[in-house]
Amino acid sequence: FMLHYNFPPFSVGEARPLRSPGRREVGHGALAERALAPVVPSKEAFPYTLRIVSDILESNGSSSMATVCGGSLAMMDAGVPVREAVAGIAMGLIKEGDRVMILSDILGLEDHLGDMDFKVCGTKQGVTALQMDIKIGGITSALMQKALEQAKAGRLHILSCMEKALQSPRTTLSAYAPRIFTMKVKQDKIREIIGPGGKTIRGIIADCGVKINVDDSGTVTIASVDGASAEKAKEMISRITEEVEIGKIYMGTVRKIMDFGAFVEVLPGTDGLVHISQLAHHRVQAVSDEVKEGDQILVKVLEVDRQGKIRLSRKEAMPAPAGAGAPDPSAR
Repeated sequence: FMLHYNFPPFSVGEARPLRSPGRREVGHGALAERALAPVVPSKEAFPYTLRIVSDILESNGSSSMATVCGGSLAMMDAGVPVREAVAGIAMGLIKEGDRVMILSDILGLEDHLGDMDFKVCGTKQGVTALQMDIKIGGITSALMQKALEQAKAGRLHILSCMEKALQSPRTTLSAYAPRIFTMKVKQDKIREIIGPGGKTIRGIIADCGVKINVDDSGTVTIASVDGASAEKAKEMISRITEEVEIGKIYMGTVRKIMDFGAFVEVLPGTDGLVHISQLAHHRVQAVSDEVKEGDQILVKVLEVDRQGKIRLSRKEAMPAPAGAGAPDPSAR
């Protein structure tokens, strides 16, 4: 997350050449960035790089606080799932002897002639950033408390005005925004995603037109210019890394036939054994009488042992034959 604050000379009626950022741009940009950073979502929740650019075209007040309010609304409008809206207000102080007046939302003249520039940023819940410049020897804790309370009232008023424009972040990103998805897989599944010599992952990239990155912790990042391609790649990876569930019925492919049963691939790279006794409800003399290599059959997962071996049943996935039912306990 980064924020760039630009304050060209013409915004205050000056004619100067545009050069590198000065102390004002750096300081005000840092304050606005610090104010917004606490509500920016985590990388896991929103894996995008965020850059806010605030171009000040005219200024007669606190442009840094305008940057905070505008930056908050900009992220919400872009579909960034920020935790809360953030607003900022600049407080001022006029002190003459024992007479003290705290000002809210000061103008440029009040900032120039006043004794304090106190910027307060935050949400409805609390403060996210503060900055104070004073021209007097100091202020009392009571005066500071009063300034904070007055700033809170102003901040809440500004937030209510912002809510009239946009109450919450938009639920969808712009159709023109790139899509980035992250998913977590077990570390022992990483090699299955990559495949021998990278064959599997290159195939997904070529088929879907996406970019995929897999780190050692098992975090998979999928980037695409459109959502459909990213979703397709995500589905392909999910199928590769999916683990069988006991009791679930799968459409599998018969890969190998043995005298004692058939090996069926229920997920990509995941086979299980259907014992000859589990091929049908009737007695099976030979496995080849029921299935052949390449056949697509429905199977139910009965058990996965500690070694990861999967026991399957075809008859459990088939409807019971007509007339079959529980035996009569009174029958002799």
